[in-house]
Amino acid sequence: MKSALCALLVSAVSLAAADPAILTTEYIYDTGPYPSIHATTIVETPTGLVTAWFGGTAEKNPDVCIWVSRQLPDGKWTESVETANGVQADGTRHPTWNPVLFQPKVADSLRESSPGSSFGKTGPLMLFYKVGPSPSTWWGELKTSTDGGKTWSAAQKLPKGIFGPIKNKPVQLANGDILCPTSNETDTKPSAWAIYFERTSDLGKTWTRTELLHDGLAISAIQPSVLFLGGDKLAAVGRTRQSKVFQITSEDAGKTWGEISLTDLPNPNSGTDAVTLADGRHLLIYNHTAKGRSPLNLAVSKDGKTWEAALVFENEPKKEFSYPTIIQTKDGLVHITYTWQRKKVKHVVLDPAKLTTKPIVNGQWPQ
Repeated sequence: MKSALCALLVSAVSLAAADPAILTTEYIYDTGPYPSIHATTIVETPTGLVTAWFGGTAEKNPDVCIWVSRQLPDGKWTESVETANGVQADGTRHPTWNPVLFQPKVADSLRESSPGSSFGKTGPLMLFYKVGPSPSTWWGELKTSTDGGKTWSAAQKLPKGIFGPIKNKPVQLANGDILCPTSNETDTKPSAWAIYFERTSDLGKTWTRTELLHDGLAISAIQPSVLFLGGDKLAAVGRTRQSKVFQITSEDAGKTWGEISLTDLPNPNSGTDAVTLADGRHLLIYNHTAKGRSPLNLAVSKDGKTWEAALVFENEPKKEFSYPTIIQTKDGLVHITYTWQRKKVKHVVLDPAKLTTKPIVNGQWPQ
């Protein structure tokens, strides 16, 4: 056991030494009360970083709960705390899925804000997650925290047809609206996978949503991430069953969207995430392969359309490194968490100013 742990630490150190943009790598915890974890999320609050994931005996099992850990001032992480579960009033129990943490700002601080900017005033920390037997039958729930994730409110079930962000973080627009990237999976055969967007202007009290943006079959897409292209123009990218990353754009701050299409970037039907940096560049973290969930890669774009290769975080065939999440904190650094072989949560810190890139030609990662 000790030799295996040493090997993991050596691997992490080697990764950090391999590229000057990588500042630190670590595992959020060594052991936990769950043999299997997945679907990590990370957020910056005024009191520090907070992460969450779902964990239990295995994905889809009723004992799967949402667990939360906070980073302390000394850089260490607290033991994870069970923060939400699928126990119902009648005693039945369902699995929980795909937590998403989001720290909203209050309206009077938004006009000065931009992606990656410093905090102004903040609202309660939001934890969105799903409860139910499967993605076609689950529903959305929301908890909030006013003390940086130490304590949480009771669960609030979201209105029928509203699920909250399905895997990746919301974005907050200049007018204060929170735009949640989400998607739908039907129980038909084949299941139709279609993206859409939900919006709240009052921290989740009331909601509106777009219609499904495509038929979910010609391009079966889920789990979008939102990018800022300037002004009211947005883009979204994410996962498909067509072995490619999808893209779609909006000209009116997400009220309406254009045609969905496939990029040249491969996708093995696995989750991605993306973020717009304070300097206007965009980062996409994803598995650059048509099959499997290794390697795990980072690409950079200046326009949200043309992507260049930056980093390979993991590259071990037949192993899983998946479901990443990526944010930029107020100090300008980039924080990433992801599922490490369904056993651990890995955390990587980058300095985006030190990223170097190479062109991706015809979807091929450069050597």
